[in-house]
Amino acid sequence: MSKVWFVTGSSRGLGRAFVEAALSRGDRVAATARDTDDLAGLVAAHGDAVLPLPLDVTDRAAVHRCVRQAQAHFGRLDVIVNNAGYGLSGAVEELSEGQLRDQLDTNLFGPLRVVQAALPHLRRQGSGHIVQVSSVAGVAAFPLGGGYCASKWALEGLSEALAREVAGFGVKVTVVEPGSYATDAIASAVRADADPLYDGLRAAFAADAQSLDVGDPAAAGQALLRLVDAENPPLRVFFGTQGNPMLRQVYTDRLKTWADWEDLSLEAHGRSAPAPTA
Repeated sequence: MSKVWFVTGSSRGLGRAFVEAALSRGDRVAATARDTDDLAGLVAAHGDAVLPLPLDVTDRAAVHRCVRQAQAHFGRLDVIVNNAGYGLSGAVEELSEGQLRDQLDTNLFGPLRVVQAALPHLRRQGSGHIVQVSSVAGVAAFPLGGGYCASKWALEGLSEALAREVAGFGVKVTVVEPGSYATDAIASAVRADADPLYDGLRAAFAADAQSLDVGDPAAAGQALLRLVDAENPPLRVFFGTQGNPMLRQVYTDRLKTWADWEDLSLEAHGRSAPAPTA
C-alpha cells in the first residue's frame, strides 16, 4: 500500500532526494519548504501526488497548520521526515549566543514542533514512522562544529526518549545519521566571525574535507524507502560510508577511558575499587 509522507526541508539536498524517491514509486508527499517556488518542478512532474506547503519550522503555529492541512488533504500520515536544518561553522569561542539559539531553534525545536503536531494523528491511526535526520555529527563531535553537533546530539537524545514513549501507540522512530553527501550543506552553513587564532585549524579541517567519500543523495533516497518499509526498523542507522568505521573507534576510545577511570567513578560514589585478584 502506498504511503503518505510529510517531509520538511524538501527543496534541495537530501530532503529533495527523499521526496523524489517516495514519489517515484507512487507514494504521496506533503513537501514543505520556506519558498514553495522551489517545489514547482516536483508538482509539474508528479501533479496531485505532491502537496507543496510553505513552512519555516521555527514557526510553531505554521507547523501545526501544515500538518493539519496535509492530514486533511491526504486522509492520513504514514511517514514524518524531519529533515529541515542547516549547519553552523565556528569554534565554540567564536559562536554568538544568537547563532547557537537559531541553530537549536531549527535543528532541535523544529523537529519537536513537527513531532508534537503529528503525533495526535499517528496515535489515532495506531501507526506511523517518524524519521529524524541527524548526522554522524550527532554521535561524534568535530572541531569547528560545536554548535551544529550540539543541535544534533540533543536531537538524538530527544528521539531516543520519544521512541520509547510512542512504541505502545504503534509509532516507530528512526534517527538517520548521514555522512557527507553531494549537497550544498557545507557551502550553505552559517559561519561565525572568524578569530585568526583558529585559522590553522580551519585550514586543516578544509584539507581533510577534500578526502571525504561523498555520497549520492539519490542513493540515500532509495535507502530511506527500504528503511520505512522495514517491519522492525532500527532506532539508529548511518547513511554513507563514514559512520561505522569512525564510530567504532570513537566508542572504543570512550569505553577505554571510562574503564581507565572507573576507580575515580567509584570514589565519587563513596566506594573503593575492588582489590585486584591474585
